[in-house]
Amino acid sequence: MEARHKKVLQQNRTNLVTSLDPSDVYDGLLARGIFTQDMIDEIKSSGTRRAQARQLVKDLETRGSRAFPAFLDCLRETGQASLAELLESGGPVSILVLPRVQPTVIPLPVPGNPENNRNGENHDRADASPKLVPLKPTTLPLHVVPSPSPDRDRPRPPRQRRDSVQSYKMDASPCGICLIINNVEFDASSNLKERKGSDVDCDKLEKRFQSLNFHVVVKRNLKCKQIKHELSSLAKMDHSVYDCCVVVILSHGTEASHNRFPGAVHGVDGPSVPVQIITNYLNGQNCSSLQSKPKLFFIQACGGDQRDIGFEVSPDEAQPTPGGIDDQMDAIPLSSSSDSLSFSDEIDARASLPTPSDILVSYSTFPGYVSWRDTFAGSWYVETLDRVLEENAATDDLVTMLMVVNNEVSQISAKGLYKQMPGSFNFLRKLLYFQASKT
Repeated sequence: MEARHKKVLQQNRTNLVTSLDPSDVYDGLLARGIFTQDMIDEIKSSGTRRAQARQLVKDLETRGSRAFPAFLDCLRETGQASLAELLESGGPVSILVLPRVQPTVIPLPVPGNPENNRNGENHDRADASPKLVPLKPTTLPLHVVPSPSPDRDRPRPPRQRRDSVQSYKMDASPCGICLIINNVEFDASSNLKERKGSDVDCDKLEKRFQSLNFHVVVKRNLKCKQIKHELSSLAKMDHSVYDCCVVVILSHGTEASHNRFPGAVHGVDGPSVPVQIITNYLNGQNCSSLQSKPKLFFIQACGGDQRDIGFEVSPDEAQPTPGGIDDQMDAIPLSSSSDSLSFSDEIDARASLPTPSDILVSYSTFPGYVSWRDTFAGSWYVETLDRVLEENAATDDLVTMLMVVNNEVSQISAKGLYKQMPGSFNFLRKLLYFQASKT
């Protein structure tokens, strides 16, 4: 959820707890995918209407950018439009306090009393004035609010995010293992250039996934067989106490023959490992302790040797961002026709994804095309991915963030001419939210 919307909810929390009827909005929030049935059941278990309203508002702040407008829609649909309008105005809601009304003493006639008649007082006379006495109103019992019990005042422990229809469970500590394979220096016999700037990418992603509560393992300059060995060792580990697994590969890449998905990454000795095989190491069949858990692969490498020069768009769409003068590519060297660019230009390859569920592979470039890397600042893809995770991981799910990465990288140009389009194969079944502090 956006910070400004959280602030509005926090400013109006007292008034929402007082006025909101949470039972009216449960169905709407469930239908819109903001809450799951398990989450609604947990909110209902809070007890009173006020307690449920308080918990609903707190949980709403954790449910992403769609939660606030969806909540306003639900309020309007359930006859609580005034609350929606007050929240939409952005300011704190004021509760109207009526002034206390003091009772007025009104003299009323009192019927005659037989004892008074015996004393000679005749109230039956037409000219007799009735005796007036002040009649005070009966004191009504005030509504006493019972003091909250010690149990009610006790702070509620933070609610654990349970595995639900909508999002993966991601609250283990550490959340999982993150393996980074960083191939920089290649054997002369491989005919592959040194990947200058890759250490910058590696350092960024190591720190980023540590901040997301992953245990990060970095391996540098692995040969083809060593890549397979590390993946096999990772698959043989017991991941029962973890909720997720991440593999990052920074290397040269190429196209490969395949029956489902293209793409392969090179070891420093030259031979390549198809990405399809890389992902198969961790699928549900080969790694049972990761069954039904998300397996994420981030590939910074080339998907082929084509260079994308893009196409013209309207001025409103065009937001070009210049690349660096030392942009390179991570791929097998091209023909001599490419020498007219720069001696430092290289390309980066694309990955592929197997069919088993709960796997996502994020590619630095579109299949068949090169991927650009600055020799000093690192690759376009990793630099953008790192920044987007830093800025949005506390509020947005992974797929949403990857779309932001796609858009921002697509605006960059190498040499003022060449473009790059990241993408992903997504076989996740649920939304994935990383562990990140909300600032």
